[in-house]
Amino acid sequence: MASRVQLEASWLRHLAPEFEKPYMRGLRAFLQAEKAAGVQVFPPGAEIFNAFAHTPLERTRVVILGQDPYHGPGQAHGLCFSVRPGVALPPSLQNIFKELERDLGIPRPQQGCLIPWADQGVLLLNSVLTVAAGRAASHQGKGWETFTDCVVDLVNRHCRGVVFMLWGSYAQRKGAAIDRDRHCVLTAPHPSPLSAHRGFIGCGHFSAANTWLARQGQPPIDWELPPQPKGTA
Repeated sequence: MASRVQLEASWLRHLAPEFEKPYMRGLRAFLQAEKAAGVQVFPPGAEIFNAFAHTPLERTRVVILGQDPYHGPGQAHGLCFSVRPGVALPPSLQNIFKELERDLGIPRPQQGCLIPWADQGVLLLNSVLTVAAGRAASHQGKGWETFTDCVVDLVNRHCRGVVFMLWGSYAQRKGAAIDRDRHCVLTAPHPSPLSAHRGFIGCGHFSAANTWLARQGQPPIDWELPPQPKGTA
């Protein structure tokens, strides 16, 4: 895993020690065993750390916390909630776009690749970075949560004035230790069809994030997505 994938330099400077710890060695052994057993793992190995590649630590301005990668073919590519262009929009992403339209008047995108957000400093971080094909949550409890807890803690301590969007109880528990005096923490129900209408629709997080960033003297996030992100054709 770590030997084949080079974590982006600004993250690696801080996270390199994690790859030598017992939990990560155990996670590496688990993933190797999955591969040896013929299990298809999503996202592909080269895209497991995609969120970090597109959003270096020092450029992180917003963090959206997800839970697990999508487990359907061709969906996951290392950014939470994001799918490749041409892939049908999952229900949670449809609700995210619905709230984006309601909040900012941005027409709902017809494709779900969120790379343009990531390239502006939106860290799209899943708690668990891999999953077995067709088996939701199959890689939970294998070590990824410890690694991504370190990532959240690193942003919390190293950065200032970051907007954390915590959607659903899982993300809110993971972000419980974020310094509210140092950062902006926005909470809402998860955008899944089971909970979106209990407060995610109407939360106003996209405009609230830009208002906060403006107060920090930073440019807003352009939440509008192009029909075809650069480099994804």
